[in-house]
Amino acid sequence: MADTVTILSTSVFSNSATLISNKVKGDAYFGATDGLHTLLVDLDAFIGVLKIQGSLESTPSDNDWFDINLVDAEFTVDVSGLVTKKIKDNLTYTVAETSKISYNVSGNFVWLRANISSWTGGTVNRIEMNR
Repeated sequence: MADTVTILSTSVFSNSATLISNKVKGDAYFGATDGLHTLLVDLDAFIGVLKIQGSLESTPSDNDWFDINLVDAEFTVDVSGLVTKKIKDNLTYTVAETSKISYNVSGNFVWLRANISSWTGGTVNRIEMNR
C-alpha cells in the first residue's frame, strides 16, 4: 500500500507554545511490515521544536508515544572515509526557518503524530506522510 496522508495541515502560531497533531495510521496499523514512511515537512518562518512521534500501541495513552529519528538526504564523511547519514531526533529552529524537506523513517509504527514545542513564531504549512 502506498498513499499520502496529512499529519498536520496549515497551522499558524497563535500564542500557544505547544501543539500536538491528531494521530494518523502508520504501516503497522494495516499489517504492513516494511516500516518505511516518508515525511514532508513544509515550514514558513517557523521558530520552535518539531518532533515526529510514533506509537506501537493500538490505543495509545500519553505515555505510549516516543520520538522518531528523522533521516534526511545529508551525509557526513569522517577522516577514515566512513560515510554516514545524518539523523535528527527533532527539528529545532531558533531563527525563522522556511523550507520543504523530506525525511525517511523506518519502524513498524501503528500511529504517528507531530509534536511542536517552544513555538514562538511562523507557520507549519503541512506535514505529510507517504506510507
